[in-house]
Amino acid sequence: MAPAVPLAVLALVALLAPGLGAAPGCDYPAHRWCSSRDIAAACQVQSRCPSLPRPAAAPVQLSLYYESLCPACREFLVLKLFPTWLLLPEEMLNITLVPYGNAQERNVSGKLDFQCQHGPEECLGNMMEACLMHEAKNFSTYFPVIFCLESGSSVTKNLEARPPVPCARQCLQIYAPEVDGGRVAACVQGDTGVALMHHNAQVTEALEPPHQYVPWITVNGKHTDELQAQAEASLLGLVCRLYQGEKPEICGGSKTPKFPSGCRR
Repeated sequence: MAPAVPLAVLALVALLAPGLGAAPGCDYPAHRWCSSRDIAAACQVQSRCPSLPRPAAAPVQLSLYYESLCPACREFLVLKLFPTWLLLPEEMLNITLVPYGNAQERNVSGKLDFQCQHGPEECLGNMMEACLMHEAKNFSTYFPVIFCLESGSSVTKNLEARPPVPCARQCLQIYAPEVDGGRVAACVQGDTGVALMHHNAQVTEALEPPHQYVPWITVNGKHTDELQAQAEASLLGLVCRLYQGEKPEICGGSKTPKFPSGCRR
């Protein structure tokens, strides 16, 4: 009688021997089964390949509907959104900024006109930030500039090409000197700025459910009272919980104070 073969040896043979233990139609030798996720899937041996890289996870999608002069909007953007963006890897969080908020769009004698909750200066600030996004295009270029604008004493003056005080530096010069301030100004003063604000008006008015206040936050395309409260209480914690990929060390925990109520319509 032939000696009994230990179960562990049989398992090892099944794993390593070509054609054994793999799915029918697997044309790869056993030593390649774990060489890529596609091959492991074709041979149906993913569970035997612990070293395979995890598939890339989709970033958490966060959209912020805001007004340039709304105090609660500025607090959320400056103290929550920007720091969270800095702390997390780029692949974890995708941010969309929509400066419009509770503004109203009117057609006056064939021309679009905008009225903003905090007056004409807010309409100017909204359009400046929309034009900055349009000209800079890259989020990592324009977001630090918008952070600078919103964290300063004057949103509109902080984008001026020439500093009003000797040796003072302005947001565009500090954070995005490669962006042409003249083109941003031309956008604000011309038809492009109006078109951008019209687009922001349409996007904001299309929200479902309709926004009732600002800042209005959607996460992965959804808005609920619970998501809004979680984003305001701990945005970093919310993104870390929702992200399905490998999480960085910073996701170990974060607690920050809740912000005050927003600007209601």
